Amino acid sequence: MAPGLSAATAAALEPAAVLAALGAEPAGLTGAEAARRLTAVGPNAVRTHQVRALAVLARQLRSALLLLLVVTATVSFFFGERTDAVIIGSILLLSIALGFANEYRAEKSAAALHSAVRHTAVVLRDGHEAEVDVTDLVPGDVVLLSLGQVVPADIRLLDCTFLQCDESVLTGESAPVDKRSAPVPDGTVLAELASCALMGTVVHAGTGRGVVVATGGRAEFGRIALGLGERQPETEFQRGLRRFSVLLLQVALALTSAIFLINVLLHRPLLDALLFSLAIAVGITPQLLPAVVSTSLAAGSRQLARRKVLVKRLVCIEDLGDMDVLVTDKTGTLTEGRITFREALDPQGGVSDDALLFGLLATEGDLSGDHLGGNPLDTALWQAPHARVPGGCRRLAQLPFDHERQLTSALVQLPDSTRLLVTKGAPEVLLDRCQDVPTTASAVLDRLFDEGSRVVAVATRDAAGATTVTAADETGLHLAGFLVFLDPPKADAAASLERLARLGVSVKICTGDNPRVARKVCTDLGLPVGRTLTGRDLAALDDARLAAVVGETTVFARVSPEDKARVVRALRSRGSDVGFLGDGVNDALALHAADVGVSVDSATDVAKDAADVVLLEKDLGVLADGVAEGRRIFANTIKYVLMGTSSNFGNMFSAAGASLVLSFLPMLPSQILLNNLLYDAGQLTIPTDRVDPEQLAAPSHWDIRLIRRFMLCFGPVSSLFDVLTFWVMLGLFHAGPALFRSGWFVESLATQSLVIFAIRTRRVPFLRSRPSRALTAATLAVVAVGVALPLSPAAHTLGFQPLPPAFFLALTVMTLAYLALIETVKRYFFRHVPTTSAPRTHRTHVHRVQRRAARFSRPEPLAPR
Repeated sequence: MAPGLSAATAAALEPAAVLAALGAEPAGLTGAEAARRLTAVGPNAVRTHQVRALAVLARQLRSALLLLLVVTATVSFFFGERTDAVIIGSILLLSIALGFANEYRAEKSAAALHSAVRHTAVVLRDGHEAEVDVTDLVPGDVVLLSLGQVVPADIRLLDCTFLQCDESVLTGESAPVDKRSAPVPDGTVLAELASCALMGTVVHAGTGRGVVVATGGRAEFGRIALGLGERQPETEFQRGLRRFSVLLLQVALALTSAIFLINVLLHRPLLDALLFSLAIAVGITPQLLPAVVSTSLAAGSRQLARRKVLVKRLVCIEDLGDMDVLVTDKTGTLTEGRITFREALDPQGGVSDDALLFGLLATEGDLSGDHLGGNPLDTALWQAPHARVPGGCRRLAQLPFDHERQLTSALVQLPDSTRLLVTKGAPEVLLDRCQDVPTTASAVLDRLFDEGSRVVAVATRDAAGATTVTAADETGLHLAGFLVFLDPPKADAAASLERLARLGVSVKICTGDNPRVARKVCTDLGLPVGRTLTGRDLAALDDARLAAVVGETTVFARVSPEDKARVVRALRSRGSDVGFLGDGVNDALALHAADVGVSVDSATDVAKDAADVVLLEKDLGVLADGVAEGRRIFANTIKYVLMGTSSNFGNMFSAAGASLVLSFLPMLPSQILLNNLLYDAGQLTIPTDRVDPEQLAAPSHWDIRLIRRFMLCFGPVSSLFDVLTFWVMLGLFHAGPALFRSGWFVESLATQSLVIFAIRTRRVPFLRSRPSRALTAATLAVVAVGVALPLSPAAHTLGFQPLPPAFFLALTVMTLAYLALIETVKRYFFRHVPTTSAPRTHRTHVHRVQRRAARFSRPEPLAPR
């Protein structure tokens, strides 16, 4: 067995020659042979999602300041300051270990989530159709391709029916490409390999059967995806973190340089001044911010997974929380999604067996109704009590459904050898292609639509002598009747819509169904129906006019895939953060265009591939859980950011002032790092904190201006009490270096830890907003450790000295006064300081390639609980 062929080589060979080269048969491989080949060539994966401990550890060591501190501490060790160097090294190791443990756990959660999102392909194994995971495909497998499928590997076509593939992900060409089984000339360029369906492209129309020639990184798409590297495109959440890091770097460089310069001018030892300045720089930098963010996201992902929401990337959780407009289809979200056939009617509204028979003849798949997948309307039709095609009926040719025509046609031969063209599809489209339509037909349709029924029209015409069928043949038809289906509203959909409204998410419906049906469902569920636009209405509006009316429109009906994407783009142009929920091939464009694309586990491959979030249950209530969780995670992350920047900035400001007036360092480098480690360790419980309802009522975004203003407002308040502590230690207790450092260490740790209770909420803490038990316990434990250290056996080693009892009385008074002042300043700040939000950005072509590359990835086993 050959390990595979390149698409270019296979495209130039006859199908029989390709099968021979791969050691395969038209009926496919046996299960045993497929397993043997999988062992030999490996999984059909572009890249793995294994968690690499060394890579996680490397990210902890990436801080230039941290590495510089390690080097400086090492130098001080060899210059005699061995105790301080060992203490600094130990604290840094503990900090790195803490960050590593939390990020590693988060990576394991991400790998577990990724493995839970599965994609399958229909192959011939042991002579029968079977669904297998796309990662189990091997060269020689015979694969069946159908509308909406993402091609799972490089495939040499053996036969096809009106097959077209969207190859824009590879070539950038937006127009679908016609496919055929005939070989192409040797040396044909990638964009013109008409006899191959290439990995990552999408079946736009028709069906096909082909043999896999290359998988994973050996496929054309795999080579491109690997060439792009593993770096995923930046999300808004990550972009905000990066901007925040730049802000901190600017502040740290300015203040640490000033502190170092002051200590040098005061003729303090150069090495001590350098260590002190570097420790201060590390102190202002929230070293565990990545760990806090990762812990928040990982905890959130586990909560969402329990609620049947899977995110492809952890950072997508925050994007989900940003959503303030949801555009969704109707079927399965507002309705049960279990479509049942009700009746077949003639144009006058009477029961018609002929309409049922013609509907069955025009279904896709064999005439037994026994086939994998398929259109849900066709499936429901075959499940009808009297669904049977008489013997002697044959289907000679078929033109599959596509979203431009909205029709399916079949050339059939009846038992009496009469040949008919049978066409079915959207009533509005089909009636325009019929002649002599009875006047009663419109009234029958109106009644069915007003009842909320889904309706498919069926028409025929004589096709004597015809051997094929094309779109041009779908004219001059005679209306045979209507196929009526039911899809009742979900019992819990009204409650889910109300919950989304409370979260500040407005819901808009984009459906291919009739506008009357969509409005009826919305009315039944209590969703206020504003304006309704159809696909024809949208075609008459330019982008500017659409943006003006899209906000007041609730229902978009009889829309094409391009219409759905236009609606999403129009909403985004108004400043909305738009989520799109869809599960079909016609939803892929809109899923890509949305800020956050949401699909379901039962969706078509192309929909799951385009989505950022996958629901295991198509339920708006599940989606509301995801929105609330995303906002909760972001709110808790911002708590850490606001608290850390303000208190750390205050400490640095205090250190700079103390350096000017003291004859000694106000705190040793090892003490600064220990303070930072204890403080950050306590804040790792922030992800468990409760969030006030008003923080969930609307999305929040990164606002660097707000963070900067918060830092400049609350930092000086912190410094004010540091200065008060300096006065207490020097003026009341006449403290020497060791006692002074002990007092400031305890006061600094107590105030910056306890302030979380005020900053975590805009309400009155404890009385109107209670923190989580874990956060309360961790914060109080950190303060207790800080108080105990100067009294512990390790005090001398750490450079501390026992504090007098009177200090703790002063500490209590200062801490209570500090928290009271913070509460007063907080009320003023949030009442008078305006906020801003960063603009959203659109996805790029590279973004789409990278996200699709994630689909062809090796699933990893679930992480142990």
